Amino acid sequence: MEKIGKRFEGKVAIVTASTQGIGFSIAQRLGLEGASVVVSSRRQNNVDEAVEKLKARGIEVLGVVCHVSNAQQRKNLIDKTVQKYGKIDVVVSNAAVNPSVDAILASKEAVLDKLWEINVKAAILLLQDAAPHLQKGSSVIFISSVTGYQPPSALAMYGVTKTALLGLTKALAAEMAPDTRVNCVAPGFVPTRFADFLTNNDEIRKGIEEKTLLNRLGTTEDMAAATAFLASDDASYITGETIVVAGGTPSRL
Repeated sequence: MEKIGKRFEGKVAIVTASTQGIGFSIAQRLGLEGASVVVSSRRQNNVDEAVEKLKARGIEVLGVVCHVSNAQQRKNLIDKTVQKYGKIDVVVSNAAVNPSVDAILASKEAVLDKLWEINVKAAILLLQDAAPHLQKGSSVIFISSVTGYQPPSALAMYGVTKTALLGLTKALAAEMAPDTRVNCVAPGFVPTRFADFLTNNDEIRKGIEEKTLLNRLGTTEDMAAATAFLASDDASYITGETIVVAGGTPSRL
């Protein structure tokens, strides 16, 4: 992090679900590289806290409360961004839920609806609002998951929604070309509050580490670095792709 570049000078980046965990690290990385960043999550106090932390590092930041499944709050997120900064260059869609560890055939309809709504549909609807303000050379990044390639039993339906993002990346890359690139990051297991049921259990954690070629869990900074690369002009000839950032966890050929 010491020799960080400034690839986002003059750029405006929105990151959803960005007051902690992977989303916060992404916002911080883009901000340290010069972007004006817009952070959001469901709770005002989380937003305020994240804004303070980022400001303390000299980052230009706007915080907006946004529950991604709320149409009014999504519109407000885009409106506030455009009011303050006049444009959007980067959108990172990071919001996700995993309300249950039930098998797919035992999942309640309300759970299936929530998974679909937050993990897939809200990402599309947010982009519908953002699209008119995206600049030429802009970039959209979806945060998927290595579970999108091989949904594990405890995260089966969550994994399937993350598979949907791989397809969405391909479809939107075609639809939004040539002015906007659309790519995806598929993180492996990262110890965050979101994944604490996996990573706080020593036995499970050890099992994951053993299946990882690099023998460690990922960090939120690992995910932020890959996201920043894809969002930057360093990746100006990359669109419709997914980078798996999972330390060699089996994903695909």
